[in-house]
Amino acid sequence: MLDDTLLDDPRRLDDADTGGVLRAAAMAGAQVRSTIEAATELELAERLDIGRPRSLVIIVRPGAGHGAAQLLTALLAPACPVPTVVTDTVPPWIGALDVVLAHTDDPYDRDLAASLERAARYGATVVLSAPPEGPVASAVAGRGLVLSPRVVGPPELAFPRALTTGLLTAGALGLLVSDVDGLADRLDNEAARGHLEHESFVNPAKSLALRLADRTPLLWGLDHAGVAVGQHAAYALGAHAAVVADVSDYRQALARPALHALAARGGNERDIFADPDLDEGSGAAPPRALLLSVRSGPATDEARFRVGETLPAADVLAPAEELAEADDVACAAVLALRFEFAAVYLGLAAGTIGGAGRVAPLSL
Repeated sequence: MLDDTLLDDPRRLDDADTGGVLRAAAMAGAQVRSTIEAATELELAERLDIGRPRSLVIIVRPGAGHGAAQLLTALLAPACPVPTVVTDTVPPWIGALDVVLAHTDDPYDRDLAASLERAARYGATVVLSAPPEGPVASAVAGRGLVLSPRVVGPPELAFPRALTTGLLTAGALGLLVSDVDGLADRLDNEAARGHLEHESFVNPAKSLALRLADRTPLLWGLDHAGVAVGQHAAYALGAHAAVVADVSDYRQALARPALHALAARGGNERDIFADPDLDEGSGAAPPRALLLSVRSGPATDEARFRVGETLPAADVLAPAEELAEADDVACAAVLALRFEFAAVYLGLAAGTIGGAGRVAPLSL
């Protein structure tokens, strides 16, 4: 059962967070800075000054890196001058003209190790974000660039590190321009806004958590980057709060009439006369549609107008309206971090993570 009173009780929240997950989530900006430092020490920009590659191959493995890879691909998509291939193993045609990018938090992923060893053996340029020990790092030792984590935290919260590695790689190759240094500051600001001391009406993460409580989230992106953020949000909700979410491009969502009709009806507030004891087990949690918008411009505005006509009660999460002069990278990363905080708050309130502080003190 969700104890939503916990969200506005900082002392109980802190007691409940026995694993320090909120503090680890707040280190997103530190993850970005430490990854930049590691890349600088490895001279990543200089060593990737190899001209335009034949392709950028992004290896996707289970965990937080999956969403980061999808977001990087979405950010590259509009104007990337080279093919971007997203796969779980190195393709057989890999060669010296290709760049391979991978992230993992499992240093003993032997399938990835074998894949990267083959890429390095065939002369491909390999950039790896992974722990320094184990067969994965050893597979490219001396033949690739290994960016090891310097800010230790739960692997479920490694999204900023994986994304930063991808941004630095794409930037060094001339495929994507982004303000990676400014990204750390943006994430610090979002973490400050999501601090457990801030009450839910001023804390965007707590407010989002309350909107999602006892609901089935429908995370529908209005652009490709929004869909990618939705994929990471669904991962975070499952990892911390045991919440199952639907993720889709809004066009695909409109093409599913039964679910769309349910979403249109499910945007109403809870029935104040409902009896949770009688209704228990009566069916799935009602849906809550959230429209995720990362990019701004005519296409996104048209999408918002179109969906707004059919889903007037849906929440629209558009960081570009909150962040002055922020690029798409910052908007996407801030929204992803907000969902991570919301997922952790939901997990603490529901008891899927954490411990002691979840039980309200007895009144004497």
